[in-house]
Amino acid sequence: MIAKIPKPGKSFGGCIEYNVLKKEAAILYADGVRIDKTAHIIADFNMQRKMNPGLGQAVGHISLSWSLEDKDKLNDEKMVSIAKEYLQKMKIQDTQLLIVKHKDRAHPHIHIVYNRVNNEGKTIPDSFQHLKNIKISKDLTLKHGMHIGQGKEKVNRQQLKGIDKLKYELFDTIKAVSQKVTSMAELKQELLKQGIGMQFKYKSGTLEKQGISFSKGDYKFKGSEIDRSLSYGRLSKQIEQQAQQKQAEEQRPTLAQQLREVINRGPVKEQSSHQSVIDLFGRIPIITPEPDPYRRRKRKGRDNDQDQSQGISR
Repeated sequence: MIAKIPKPGKSFGGCIEYNVLKKEAAILYADGVRIDKTAHIIADFNMQRKMNPGLGQAVGHISLSWSLEDKDKLNDEKMVSIAKEYLQKMKIQDTQLLIVKHKDRAHPHIHIVYNRVNNEGKTIPDSFQHLKNIKISKDLTLKHGMHIGQGKEKVNRQQLKGIDKLKYELFDTIKAVSQKVTSMAELKQELLKQGIGMQFKYKSGTLEKQGISFSKGDYKFKGSEIDRSLSYGRLSKQIEQQAQQKQAEEQRPTLAQQLREVINRGPVKEQSSHQSVIDLFGRIPIITPEPDPYRRRKRKGRDNDQDQSQGISR
């Protein structure tokens, strides 16, 4: 299961109309709002937001999507049950709620609209929502035995639109370029050629880097917001390993250098009971087996017997 959380909106009208009036949309669950008419839904949401007029962005909107492979495991009741569990873990409670199912995509997905002004007029905070969302979505996916995706590489890019499309374009480009560079400065230079800006976040009052973001056009995203592999920590570690690998390869002698080294050594003298042969990569010792002392004693015993028998015959 994947949950997407856009920025809070200002207009319940636009959000409700998008979700409810879409072709083949179906309202699966509602709490605190009338659903007989679209106008009534909008009016009820707006009535409650007046309890906290200072909150400009009162519209909460989340979409939950499952893999196409989970289609046979899900029905309307199951999706609503998982949605309620998700909202409880996200601490989105005691407020107006609307859950709508869409059928415009092959995979199962629903949209949740909620009022950030709760039933007591207090604000439902949205801080750290994206971080909590990742963990909660993964936990629920495992709990309910749903399919876990194989990463961004498997996503159908042609179906993406808007911000999602831009994020995946950034992911593809940054991922490809980052695998070819050996420093952050080189990465920044190469990304500029692709029209992508790269900025660092520094620890307050210091030059210590602790974060990274990427921008294209009017949009800017944290690296971890695009993908966890593009956080500053993971990206810098990857590039550092690439630099070390390249340095090791440059220091490794070539085949021609190894041949010259072997030729310059000259003939190899036999040492002790070992013989040596030389191949292209150095000297490989061949160990000569030591004589078996038991066989010596046995042989010596036979010689003595023969001497004694010859003495008797004489």
